[in-house]
Amino acid sequence: MSAFPERTEVAIVGAGPAGLALAIGLARRGVDFVILDALPEAQNTSRAAVIHAGTLKALEPLDLAGPLIAQGLRVTGFRVRDRDRVLLRADFRALRHAPPFALMIPQDETEAILTRRLAGLGHAVLRPLAAERIETVSEGAVVTLADGRRIAARYVVGADGQDSTVRRQAGIDFPGKTHGSFMLADLRMDWPIPKDEVTLFFSAGGTLVVAPMSQDRYRVVAQCPEAPPRPSVADVQAVIDARGPRHGARVRQVLWGSRFRVHHRLAERFRAGPVLLIGDAAHVHSPAGGQGMNLGLRDAAALAEALTAALREGREGALDDHAAARMAAAREVLRMTDRLTAVATLRAPPLRLLRNLAIRAASSVPALRRRVARLLAGAE
Repeated sequence: MSAFPERTEVAIVGAGPAGLALAIGLARRGVDFVILDALPEAQNTSRAAVIHAGTLKALEPLDLAGPLIAQGLRVTGFRVRDRDRVLLRADFRALRHAPPFALMIPQDETEAILTRRLAGLGHAVLRPLAAERIETVSEGAVVTLADGRRIAARYVVGADGQDSTVRRQAGIDFPGKTHGSFMLADLRMDWPIPKDEVTLFFSAGGTLVVAPMSQDRYRVVAQCPEAPPRPSVADVQAVIDARGPRHGARVRQVLWGSRFRVHHRLAERFRAGPVLLIGDAAHVHSPAGGQGMNLGLRDAAALAEALTAALREGREGALDDHAAARMAAAREVLRMTDRLTAVATLRAPPLRLLRNLAIRAASSVPALRRRVARLLAGAE
């Protein structure tokens, strides 16, 4: 793709996981597209770290599940704890129609695998090209880039994140609220909990998630009123000491860390004429449950099919059906993460005691544990 394309069937703006997965889906179906990104190169930080079973199943038709599984770390259990006390157990091995595990793999490694897959199909991301204006025309839309060049497309897909230019240019509102700051860190540490488990700790001070990763690493995500911009060993240790196990956890090295603000927002619509939204351009929410990138990848897999139906079979309604189905899925995830965050951060001791008793009682029911596993995994 050496010459600049002035016309295409689908212009994908944004080359994160969702944009790359959509490009792969279209390439496999023989749909003409371009994918462009404002950054000169892919980001090399790990950010999202889990791909759930339902997402892996959705990626199977794109020949992506195998390479991802080969590189990631399989985790079979999810636990909710209040310090050392286990409140809820969910076992992904109970899944019947999806891989029986969650896959721990950093986002930069996921993007590298997707980029190689796209290259193997004869395509590449055009960089650095920033979309500046989207105009609707009779035959679709025209994307004007920051350097003045233009691309005419039948459809434009915004996969350009929560500050999406495509969404803004399409006049789509993005209502919601902000839930404070989170500390994010990849580290090496001594950890008393088995490596086949992802743990969510409930705490009055905020949630704490600890997940094992490959290469003897751990991912820590902690809700903090004023998270440090570059967390140190002492910063992470303090949070684990306050919210995690009482003994056996010792942070040895912070490999990478940052802070971010969490917004719970849902686009008022996922389609405006020739413009469609996927991933963080359409929905953002708390990292509780690790659903963000997964939701975007499933958006992409479904949209590749819907766009093919519209372009090859003339079924324009497939795009409306897609938008409605993905909005319903996003709304359900936002509800789940909102409730989980509210329950996890109860402050009053009597309410915390009642919560813990209720969750432990519910956890004794096998059907409920299977239901939690399916819900987290995004599996049927």
